[in-house]
Amino acid sequence: MGRFAYALVLPDMRESLGWSYATAGTMNTINAVGYLAGALLAAPLARRIGLTRTVWLGALLCILSLALCALSGQIVPFGSARLISGIGGGMSLVCGGALAAAVAQANPSRSSLLIGLFYIGPALGIFISGLISPFILETYGAGSWWIVWATLTVISIAMSVPLFRTNIDTPVSEAAEHTASVSLVPILPYLAGYFLFGAGYIAYMTFMIAYIRDGGGSTEAQSLFWCLIGCGGISAPFVWRRLMARGRSGFAMALMLSLTALGASLALLGTSPLLYAMSALLFGNTFMATTIATTAFARLNYPPAAWPGVIAIITVVFSAGQIVGPLVTGAITDITGSLSSALIVSAAALVLGAAVGAFQRPVATPSA
Repeated sequence: MGRFAYALVLPDMRESLGWSYATAGTMNTINAVGYLAGALLAAPLARRIGLTRTVWLGALLCILSLALCALSGQIVPFGSARLISGIGGGMSLVCGGALAAAVAQANPSRSSLLIGLFYIGPALGIFISGLISPFILETYGAGSWWIVWATLTVISIAMSVPLFRTNIDTPVSEAAEHTASVSLVPILPYLAGYFLFGAGYIAYMTFMIAYIRDGGGSTEAQSLFWCLIGCGGISAPFVWRRLMARGRSGFAMALMLSLTALGASLALLGTSPLLYAMSALLFGNTFMATTIATTAFARLNYPPAAWPGVIAIITVVFSAGQIVGPLVTGAITDITGSLSSALIVSAAALVLGAAVGAFQRPVATPSA
């Protein structure tokens, strides 16, 4: 939840703390560095304590980071909180994705839907943060960003209770050998496309609320926009499950990235509520579907013991893209003085990612 709520509190933090757009982008870069570290730590840690316990630990780190975000807006402590958030998120995504793939393997007729349901969590977090955060900021005024973080901390604790009461662990004893033996060459187009996805989507998610706000968008408009992104993400598993079930090549990712780029571009065509709504729904639906497609891709192309390692590799590349994206777009925005430039770069990266990812072919030995 905190990963995406940052965009909602960013305008208030910029104004009350005097941040530049580059500083704002750097905070997302720090988060992405943590995400990369979490992805690298996930598989080795899971071999020691199990997949479920690693997900639990990641969730605890995310909750801790939300609480720390509420304590200070100074660069070092807030940046540290964003780093912790990234580590926890990376661990949870890699190991949670491997658990989702394992559950799907046991239920092949509903495999794509079951994998997709795992990714509804982030979309639900987007929806909840959009429903709450803008109104807190409006009610309490300038400098109330810390109240948003404190509120989201409490909500996250409550929502985590079912997670900590669930244990669906699966053996990962062979993951080390398979992780070490996974060749990157057969999936280079997929990795390159996913790197560009990480660089492209994050600019939209970071700066779009500020773009709407600078254009005169009301609190209600900001909330509705963010909630529509969440609704789009929640619908993704149901809309695209049949495509995901055949996702051994890069076609699914390429299609999703093309549509995500279209969603980002719609916001540049005007300031009408209809355009913003269409942009949010399409972007939310397809950017979440792109993430779902990676787990389906790993499940369909590799044996079960390799899933944590393959998902970790893909997540590391994604994290690298998220590191580069905010730095580049934040600097461009400061230079040009226009948030539109960040959105143009975002859409361009997504289009290029789609073109590159389309060259991905199925890996020679499928898992099923």
